[in-house]
Amino acid sequence: MQVTLQAMISAPPERAPVLLRELVEAMRPRRVDDTQAAINGVRSLAYLLEQSPDIRAGVRRCLLAVLSRSEQVQFFADTGILSNESFFSAVSRRIGDRLLPPAPNPGSLRDLFGGVFYHHNDYVWLESVPQDIWFSLGKALHIEEETNVEQIMLIRGQLLDAIEVLSTRIAAIGLEPEITRSQPETKRAVSPFVQQNLEVHSFIAHNLKAMTEKTLPQEDERHILVLLEQCEEVIGRVRKYAMRNGVSVSLTYHLLRVTQHIERLKALLRLVSITRTREKSEAILGISLTLVRAENRKHSLRDVFAENTEMLALQVTEHASHTGGHYIAESRKEWRGMFRSAAGAGLIVGFMALLKLLFAKAHLPLLLEALAFGLNYAFGFMLVHILHFTIATKQPAMTAARIAATLHEGTRSGKLKPGDIDELSELIIKVFRTQFIAILGNVLVVLPTALLIALAWVWSTGHPVVDADKAQHLLHDLNPVESLALFHAGIAGVCLFLAGLISGYYDNKALYNQIPQRIAALPWLNRLAGEQRARRLGDYLGNNLGALAGNFYFGMMLGTIGTIGVLLGLPIDIRHITFSSAYLSFAAVTFDFALDWHVVAISALGIALIGYINLVVSFGLALWVALRSRKLTLRATRPIVGRLLRRAVRRPQDFLIPPRQPAKETIVTELKGENVVEWVQRRRTGTGR
Repeated sequence: MQVTLQAMISAPPERAPVLLRELVEAMRPRRVDDTQAAINGVRSLAYLLEQSPDIRAGVRRCLLAVLSRSEQVQFFADTGILSNESFFSAVSRRIGDRLLPPAPNPGSLRDLFGGVFYHHNDYVWLESVPQDIWFSLGKALHIEEETNVEQIMLIRGQLLDAIEVLSTRIAAIGLEPEITRSQPETKRAVSPFVQQNLEVHSFIAHNLKAMTEKTLPQEDERHILVLLEQCEEVIGRVRKYAMRNGVSVSLTYHLLRVTQHIERLKALLRLVSITRTREKSEAILGISLTLVRAENRKHSLRDVFAENTEMLALQVTEHASHTGGHYIAESRKEWRGMFRSAAGAGLIVGFMALLKLLFAKAHLPLLLEALAFGLNYAFGFMLVHILHFTIATKQPAMTAARIAATLHEGTRSGKLKPGDIDELSELIIKVFRTQFIAILGNVLVVLPTALLIALAWVWSTGHPVVDADKAQHLLHDLNPVESLALFHAGIAGVCLFLAGLISGYYDNKALYNQIPQRIAALPWLNRLAGEQRARRLGDYLGNNLGALAGNFYFGMMLGTIGTIGVLLGLPIDIRHITFSSAYLSFAAVTFDFALDWHVVAISALGIALIGYINLVVSFGLALWVALRSRKLTLRATRPIVGRLLRRAVRRPQDFLIPPRQPAKETIVTELKGENVVEWVQRRRTGTGR
């Protein structure tokens, strides 16, 4: 490091980029995760700068030479900010740049910057160094000693140009129809997006005049920052509007771009500020680290996917989280109601399993067979929803989003509070016992239902629904050891997870495209069914389109995956706990109940494990996506694990049966929305609940 610093003292401007690269090379730790080595490197440089005025003057000279002799506007206005291109254009461009990198431009600060921080993970060790240590390095440079005013003015002029570009883009994005539609009360003439641009033009004019006259500018950036805060308030209102009325990919993209532009404009305004404050130091450090990360990851496809889908994923899981509340039993009454709802679904699944076996016996062409299987599942699941019944395995994708939404509320401050941990632990326990009773309702009813159907079939036709070979095949498919039952159960779990996302997507679509209002306004439907029925149909589809679509696509996935596996020659299929239970009953009737107890036991174990895998895979994937959409990780759930384990040891029954509701809570529940005097009179006369 000392050799490079000594060379900077008398180096010509042309060698500045090479020397800066060598200086960063000397500071770079051997392992990117070696934080202490990175800290030691920065401290060493700061110490050497403080000890030698000549060395720090040479470093400043090299920095100014690079900044003043290169084009900066594009670097500050574009790097790390989403461009105005489509998702597929961004993906194809990054793939092309990775395969055939563009030729470097020696006059571009972006290319010079990329040449200095050329390791793809430089941002990792740079971000690991504490802020105060970076500030000590900045102080060690002693910028106030610099006398080359001409180069400083050249750099300041380019920063002002970048500020103008960013401000103009903010005004343009803020007037996009997607945004103004969500904020109809904000008129163009008083829009903060427009006003900030006018204020920025005035700010730049005063600064350029002051630079020409070699005086200090009379205007500061505070008024612009206030207007930018107003822009952020509008963005917040647009997001809330989108939560209620749905969001599109276009709106998501505009909101993300305008937010990035505002953050970058704030940072540049602090850079050109005439005051030397900690905020200015934080802005310099923040924008430097942001630019390094953006430059290192400029070819990353993963970042493109994350940036383009983050808010849309939040919207989808947010709608799923609202739906997830219906799948969580809060009291014993709701818990028993969930059992009855699941029992109704088990009754329908028994007949769906019969149709599936009959379609298989028909030996239809593969594609027609896949279509028949899929439609059987799809219409059956849709009927279950219409009748307000519950398929147990449909719960996880919804309840995971609900848990993530609650977890997000608890981590807004960056750390879960004890009260938040208690609330989340209680919510997870409620989810667990609700899913337990739902599975119990499905299985306990589908087993006798399928059994009665199989016996009735034998009584009416004289032969079982399936022959001995097919029955043996059904039993083999339940064996968790000798078959791929658990792997196939995992595939079904993935389908359940995708169905949850599809439900959220269509719920969002119904809101954003105003489907209820459109259906209610259809002229032919009003003539055919009447205005009131048309409105009721529109309201029903608006509230249930996501669930119906999710059930339909889930059924089609279950019905077609096995056929896809046959066509591709891959061992892929699905196993679903409720249908597997029904197949055990059909096989038992075929063998006239003469099954060895070992076979029954291994089949029961297989059914239990299939259900477990169904739930774990779908719940895990849904929770992961819901957490990612809220910029959280599974690490945020760690404090809850210990609380759940202690609760399982102390009160294991709470994971299966809701505790009795205390008398006070019962009274509060009964009093909701009622007059106290009327409630007391009803209780005295014996007409109370």
